[in-house]
Amino acid sequence: METWANQSSTNDFILLGIFSHSTADLVLFSVVMVVFTVALCGNVLLIFLICMDPQLHTPMYFFLSQLSLMDLMLVCTNVPKMAANFLSDRKSISFVGCGIQIGLFVCLVGSEGLLLGLMAYDRYVAISHPLHYPILMNQKVCLQITGSSWAFGIIDGLIQMVAVMSFPYCGLRKVNHFFCEMLSLLKLACVDTSLFEKVIFACCVFMLLFPFSIIMASYACILGTVLRMYSAQAWKKALATCSSHLIAVTLFYGAAMFIYLRPRRYRAPSHDKVASIFYTVLTPMINPLIYSLRNREVMGALRKVLNRCRIGSQP
Repeated sequence: METWANQSSTNDFILLGIFSHSTADLVLFSVVMVVFTVALCGNVLLIFLICMDPQLHTPMYFFLSQLSLMDLMLVCTNVPKMAANFLSDRKSISFVGCGIQIGLFVCLVGSEGLLLGLMAYDRYVAISHPLHYPILMNQKVCLQITGSSWAFGIIDGLIQMVAVMSFPYCGLRKVNHFFCEMLSLLKLACVDTSLFEKVIFACCVFMLLFPFSIIMASYACILGTVLRMYSAQAWKKALATCSSHLIAVTLFYGAAMFIYLRPRRYRAPSHDKVASIFYTVLTPMINPLIYSLRNREVMGALRKVLNRCRIGSQP
């Protein structure tokens, strides 16, 4: 705690950002802000619909509401600060603010990764054991799944935040990123952090590959069940049930593995920034779209809300 007190009273960190003030970057910044707004509205709307419509009070939609909450918090952790720094030309962030960003980011990414893995198990039970689904995925199990996802992320986020912010930092403290990204920050430490970086790499392997192995095992079982189906309608229903989740998994894990599982010699700050934009801004926007536009029940709930508003506005 003494290290935190000493460092927080010294210079702030400088976030170099991802955009300059060229015309092309101004256009890209505008696009990112549009994506951010869509992500914000889309996730809030999806959570609202799931809470308001009794037909959406099922395990799958409960998990979706938690996923949307994680996406909502994730997109609000980094983008507002990035936008404020870009528009004001003030690129600093306080020591405490940097620590909070790291803790929230690691917590949310870890929680979302595990939740996506456990959602694959939910799809497996729904397709392979439909008659036992209400028993196997009862309210207690659903709360245990989401609770374990949040707990895993929070513990991991707290540990990594305290560890990273306990290192002494010196020099100009210029972070070559648009938020306090852990690996970018460690490059500024005044001591050798190679051992800690190896530990971080091992943690990332576990955090990404453990849920990913659950997903692969679940979908292998689902594929076996689907191949034994003789009805074309059952095939289509099974594929429709899984396709949205598969798209979300591919987007999230593809970007995360690109950043954190590459060998160090292949890493480039510019590549990491673009990939970070992808899964901290773009994925939270895409998730509510693929789970709503491709889903009749969610679209039906949206039509009900719109009809109520239309009736309520009539004189």
